[in-house]
Amino acid sequence: MADVKLTIAGRPYDLHCEDGQESQLVELAAVVDEKARAMPGGTEVRQLLFAALMLADDAQEARGKVAKSEPQSDSLRAAVALAESREAAAREELRAAVAREQAAFKELEAVRQNVPEAAAPANPSNNRALLQIADRIEALAAKVEQLP
Repeated sequence: MADVKLTIAGRPYDLHCEDGQESQLVELAAVVDEKARAMPGGTEVRQLLFAALMLADDAQEARGKVAKSEPQSDSLRAAVALAESREAAAREELRAAVAREQAAFKELEAVRQNVPEAAAPANPSNNRALLQIADRIEALAAKVEQLP
């Protein structure tokens, strides 16, 4: 247990608290002291009464804000859940697309392995002979065109 000396509304108070809670208690006492000093004049009891009432009002207002924000929190939670489910569906679609692509790639590789190799290119002497034959065919065609 720790001992803490506080001053609220000009009066000292000695309090005990859990170890490590001293700074929190000093901060809270400062808030109460500030509220009590906001009511000048009057007795110490009256100042503390009004400080307690103002703090209760602040607490009630904070609860009201929390209550108003809860429906928004619910709608945000629902939106997050929807986004997460859509993300999961998109991931599943992506996995399926990747699997289809891999299967198509494997099929393409199998087709490539089964295709016979292209015929070897003709040798240059054959190319020359083919060109000579083509020239003769063109010459004959020109003669045929000149016939009446």
